[in-house]
Amino acid sequence: MADSVRISCINKVPRSDPHHHITHVGGVNSDGTAWKLTEQAAIDGIRAGKWAFYVHVGNHTVNVIIARSQAGHDYLKTVADSYRPDNLLSLPECP
Repeated sequence: MADSVRISCINKVPRSDPHHHITHVGGVNSDGTAWKLTEQAAIDGIRAGKWAFYVHVGNHTVNVIIARSQAGHDYLKTVADSYRPDNLLSLPECP
């Protein structure tokens, strides 16, 4: 069974460009240490059943899934919900 892991920060270069994807996701382990993965490592972990990621923004907890762009590029996004702005992209920058 996949470990449920909260993503609390992202890296996206350039940060303000909506046409570039997330490069890294990160968060904090239960022992207080920080973790950070490339987007590809997170995608690989989801596919392998190792991790199930989610984000918590405000009072909303939303699952993170793998999506595919029209160009065939896999990327991470949250399950569609009515909450705006985008849950994943609204997270702060990872250190």
